[in-house]
Amino acid sequence: MNAGEVKTLLESSIPNCQVTAEGEGCNFQIIVVSTEFEGMSTVKRQQRVYSHLQDAISSGAIHAVTMKTYTPEQISKL
Repeated sequence: MNAGEVKTLLESSIPNCQVTAEGEGCNFQIIVVSTEFEGMSTVKRQQRVYSHLQDAISSGAIHAVTMKTYTPEQISKL
């Protein structure tokens, strides 16, 4: 799996999101911005993202993921 595939997978799975993905092999760093995260704790946001990556993690295509999750409002303040 490559960073582009991770980006495509998440953008097609999480409504109204923008994903930045970097990495190679099976280790990735991702930033996910979505209106869906509003009102969610950081842990719930990460669980939501991991739920869409679970098959790739189980198969070994993804070994490690470092992620940051934001709402559009939060990202605009960075």
